[in-house]
Amino acid sequence: MDRNTFTGLFLILIILVGSTYLMQPSDEDIKREKAKQTQDSLARVTKTKAAPSIPLPDTAKAVAAAAIDSTLIKSGPFGAAQSGSNEPVILENEFLKVRIDPRGGRISSVQLKNFKTYTQEPLIMFEGEGNKFGLIFGSAGQNINTNDLYFVPSGKSLSVAKSDSSSLTMRLTHSAGKYIDYIYSLKGESYNVGLTIATTGMQDVVAPTQQHITLNWESVLKQKEKDLPGEQKYSSAYYKQGDESIDNLSLSESETKALNEGKIKWFSFKQHFFSNVLIAKNSFDSGELTVNTSPDAGTVKSFAAKMQIPFQRQETSSFPMEFYFGPNQLNILEKQGFDIEKQIDLGYWPLKYINRWVVLPVFNFLEGFGWGYGLIILVLTILLKMVLLPLTYKSYLSMAKMRILKPEMDEIKGKVGEDNPTLLQQEYLKLYKKAGVNPLGGCLPMLLQLPIIMAFFFFFPNLFELRQQSFLWMEDLSTYDAFFKLGFEVPFLGNHISLMCILMTISTLIYTYFNNQVSGATGQMKYIGYITPIIFFGVLNSFPSGLNYYYFLANLMTFAQQYIIRMFVDDNKIHAQIQENKKKPASEKKTSGFQKRMEDYMRQQQAAKTKGAVEDKGSKKKLK
Repeated sequence: MDRNTFTGLFLILIILVGSTYLMQPSDEDIKREKAKQTQDSLARVTKTKAAPSIPLPDTAKAVAAAAIDSTLIKSGPFGAAQSGSNEPVILENEFLKVRIDPRGGRISSVQLKNFKTYTQEPLIMFEGEGNKFGLIFGSAGQNINTNDLYFVPSGKSLSVAKSDSSSLTMRLTHSAGKYIDYIYSLKGESYNVGLTIATTGMQDVVAPTQQHITLNWESVLKQKEKDLPGEQKYSSAYYKQGDESIDNLSLSESETKALNEGKIKWFSFKQHFFSNVLIAKNSFDSGELTVNTSPDAGTVKSFAAKMQIPFQRQETSSFPMEFYFGPNQLNILEKQGFDIEKQIDLGYWPLKYINRWVVLPVFNFLEGFGWGYGLIILVLTILLKMVLLPLTYKSYLSMAKMRILKPEMDEIKGKVGEDNPTLLQQEYLKLYKKAGVNPLGGCLPMLLQLPIIMAFFFFFPNLFELRQQSFLWMEDLSTYDAFFKLGFEVPFLGNHISLMCILMTISTLIYTYFNNQVSGATGQMKYIGYITPIIFFGVLNSFPSGLNYYYFLANLMTFAQQYIIRMFVDDNKIHAQIQENKKKPASEKKTSGFQKRMEDYMRQQQAAKTKGAVEDKGSKKKLK
């Protein structure tokens, strides 16, 4: 740096320092400015006091009311609870890890320690800002929502041993001797968290017009299983009202439902395999439930509940409740009482009784041997096929008789022709009666088996025990096995092909082929038998691999049964028996009620047709 540059910078520095010193305000100027600020503050306070009071809404309106100015809230009820510590309290036992936040004094997240998501991450029932829990009521002209206020805990993190129990109190203070307590309790080896809401001295704090306080619980449930659309299909809000059976909101659409027809014992935010249930020991007086489908990736559904808690205007009052955070496993839910286990859909009547009192007890019995679930399903299939063997035998025998009669039926068809189907059916019925054959003998045994076949459509998709249980290439028997990943969506199939579903479909087509050989089916009935398995392939491709595995095994065992039955059934003996039946007098032949009704119906149809033909012929003669 040369001398001229240094001199210039030095002069600039002197000018800046001098101007700062000369332009600073005097002591008198500073006093005048402070006096002005004080006057402005007093004017703002006066303006605030002169503002009109906010009308007190009832509890329902308080839910939707706009937020009040934060400066007014801090100076109003619970003003001291507008801020506080953010350090959570942890309640923990062998099954649960429950986080309780001072803000709202609420359970902000629950981890099920013995389970993982499909990506093998910790299974969190709910967490995040989208989850809220609090009381809503009016006080001093304001709408209070305890979810936004800070509670003070009575202790730090608590870990509960197997046989122990412990409790924690979160307190929201209004003023001396006036407060709300959330009393949490937890036992070892339990999925239940007790919650008692206790109030002290709040009879003069809650608006005098309110007879209820609203309990508001909102929750956004994230994906836990591989098949998100499948998880959404089995997720909704369930509830039990009065002495009525449990009910639920829509499984496929968003819905809001008011519950005003009886006291509410419990309600549930149910996912496919896990549930968040709140049980009221003394029941809620009324309420409202909402379930919303979500377009957000990774979100199953969002839920909201607004329940009315009766508020007794006395010095102290309490409202005991209990949470259940756990699996939708039938034997565990049964222990909760109040029919909570009925939120597991085992099918409509009579399917649910078959699943509940036949299939499930056998399944649980086989579980006791400690086998893998692939082997359990195999043994279950064998046992059911053995029970159904008499029906399978009767069905095969009836179809064999119909096949042997086929040449005679073709001969009748050639004589009568196809122009008069009523007369043709009459002749067929005469042949059946002479031969002593029931045309529905092959259908009835199959119809009797149909409820069991259909019952498994509900049993396997809702069976918690199969969750994340692997067998062969199937990583999870409770969902589809994506053996072939397409990388794009195909209508009715999705973005994958299930290998077990392919094997099930191929075995069904082979079974249909051999079944047609036994029954002698022709025409449309023959081709319908081949089309049906193709349709079911599109339906079952996204169903649990355990279900397709069962149907595949059932087809293989049916092949084996028919092979064994064929060894003991001689077509020549059946033909000889039919010929002997033809020789018997009509009085010695038994006719089923169905056959008799069919014969009467055919005679009536033929008589009506003959009468109509005669009338038409007479009309034509008159015209001539």
